[in-house]
Amino acid sequence: QVKLVESGGGLVQPGGSLRLSCAASGFSFSNYAVNWYRQGPGKERELVAGITSTGDSTNYTDSVKGRFTISRDNAKNTVYLQMNSLKPEDTAVYYCNANTVVRVLGRILPVDYWGQGTQVTVSS
Repeated sequence: QVKLVESGGGLVQPGGSLRLSCAASGFSFSNYAVNWYRQGPGKERELVAGITSTGDSTNYTDSVKGRFTISRDNAKNTVYLQMNSLKPEDTAVYYCNANTVVRVLGRILPVDYWGQGTQVTVSS
């Protein structure tokens, strides 16, 4: 059974830190790139950070550059999002997404898995 389980969310004061974890099971995690998305109140879901399957490349949305760090441990089937200098506008449900492509009968098809999300609230 495929599972992505996020954890580590919670309530934190502005300027504080949290580390989110995304634990994977039921598929070949090391073959998948992983992204963190978030959806704030009344907002659309946005891509926050991404990491390649090997961990050799990462990318971030501009609003979190220099504050957030994505990393992965393929031996533990886990991806992390270290969030520092948190701001109230970082308040959102954070989702983990694992993605890859497969070749089926000569066609390239995307494969996506999603977690259930973890709430991050930044407030004094």
